[in-house]
Amino acid sequence: MKLFRTASGAALAAFIAGPALAAVTVIGDSSAQQCSDAAYHDRADEASVEICNQAIENSMLGRRDLSGTYINRGVIYMNRGNFEGAREDFNRAIQVDPDIGEAWVNRGAIDILDKRFKDGISDIDKGLSLGTQEPAKAYYNRGVAYESIDDEKSAYLDYQEALTLEPNWDLPKQELLRFTVTRKDPNAPAQ
Repeated sequence: MKLFRTASGAALAAFIAGPALAAVTVIGDSSAQQCSDAAYHDRADEASVEICNQAIENSMLGRRDLSGTYINRGVIYMNRGNFEGAREDFNRAIQVDPDIGEAWVNRGAIDILDKRFKDGISDIDKGLSLGTQEPAKAYYNRGVAYESIDDEKSAYLDYQEALTLEPNWDLPKQELLRFTVTRKDPNAPAQ
């Protein structure tokens, strides 16, 4: 199978315009739950950051919920354009509980924004191996990274997987429209 892109860099532009981030459901402490809700609803206001700060500083959260709260605050930081703060929170989440896939997937998104595509692929691979609540976002982001290092076949397959998992999601649909797939003639001479 040979793939051709029709617009170079369009996936990265779409990614930067609206990164596909994964939040973590945290149940229990009300401020941690409110932080989780803010991340799921793509909030970027200071009040949402403050709720997350309160949950981290004042709550008696277990390891998994504390890690999830760092992830959720990191998502809010991403929505605010504070990529450095987001990276710090995803790193903290991994330190607290390295078995939550969303921390790795989201750190991979930061890597991609920093044009560290191979690091992004590695982090997303780790997140997918651990499991994530929203794997379509992981596949989409990894597709962006693959496309950015000119691995069109892997990018195409990841966009396709993202669309399979979330058939109504427009971003992978748009990316797939840019590819043309041709089959290699088995009788053609080798080049």
